[in-house]
Amino acid sequence: MKKNKDHRTCSVGRVLEILGDRWTFMILREAFFGVRYYDQFQANLGIASNILSDRLKSLVKNGILNKKKDPEDARRVVYRFSQKGVELYSVTLALMRWGDKWLSGEEGPPLRLHHKTCGHDLEPMMCCAHCREEIRAFDVSYESGPGQDKSEEEEAD
Repeated sequence: MKKNKDHRTCSVGRVLEILGDRWTFMILREAFFGVRYYDQFQANLGIASNILSDRLKSLVKNGILNKKKDPEDARRVVYRFSQKGVELYSVTLALMRWGDKWLSGEEGPPLRLHHKTCGHDLEPMMCCAHCREEIRAFDVSYESGPGQDKSEEEEAD
């Protein structure tokens, strides 16, 4: 498969256009921890208000967060995940797992995940939906998908 020079036709490139900076992922992390209000995001992250405002606007514009008036206080706004945003949880877990493995000191990771359903500590993994085997980078082949630009396919031949 031809290497793609135009990041707009690559799913990873398109995702990074929206999520590709530290603050955006830190906001998502806080939202997964249950933060819903602008002032809570700002206090927890120590982020400048202009940066926070910009990132929240982008997350709302891209359909990752929904912005609604707080039903208990109409002067406040509540940020909640859309379905599109909820589906970023596995991405966040993958980043966390990698950081825990490669960036934690001798004392270990700063946070433990506990699976409520089975009662055990959670170690996230990605598996094939068909056979349930864990996915490893070199066990996957890459083929053109229906969304690939036709001119790129012709160049690859």
